[in-house]
Amino acid sequence: MRRQPKMIWKKPLAKNEQRPPDAILGRCLAAFVSAGTLDLSLDQLAARVGISRRMLIHYFGGKEAIELRAIARPEDRLRAQFAPEAFPAGERQYQVVAALWERTTAPAARCVLLLVVDVLRRAWNGSARARAFYAGQQRLGVDPLLGYIPDAAIVESVLQVLQGAVLAYLITGMPKQGVAH
Repeated sequence: MRRQPKMIWKKPLAKNEQRPPDAILGRCLAAFVSAGTLDLSLDQLAARVGISRRMLIHYFGGKEAIELRAIARPEDRLRAQFAPEAFPAGERQYQVVAALWERTTAPAARCVLLLVVDVLRRAWNGSARARAFYAGQQRLGVDPLLGYIPDAAIVESVLQVLQGAVLAYLITGMPKQGVAH
């Protein structure tokens, strides 16, 4: 027996009611997070969101555009947590990096990290849009840290180390190597 996909959008459409693309995008993100992957077909995504496949294409142009726009939302929120105004004045560099790690490895962030890995996998496999998305996200990750670490080369190195550590965290499930939780 075939299992029906979980519906994310609960409220049925009233006659002539339109859903704004931003709300639909939020539902798409919820569907991706619920599935733990970006690898949903447009039909699966439409069923989970409660909108037709055709309307998804109308609003967003295609599946890859939906994926990239949806994944940018939680990354933007995460990045806002590291803006200079998010920390007390005079916060030390190591405290900011430690906070970055703690927030990145928080249980609520795990699903988002898995979706980011899906985008990275696509970039690795040659997707020009995924590569451009990754490059843009990298640039956006540097700017907030420059408020604490004034050397851009050091910031880039710190981000590279953190990205490697995030992969280890996703593989092991341990935010602190050697310490089971």
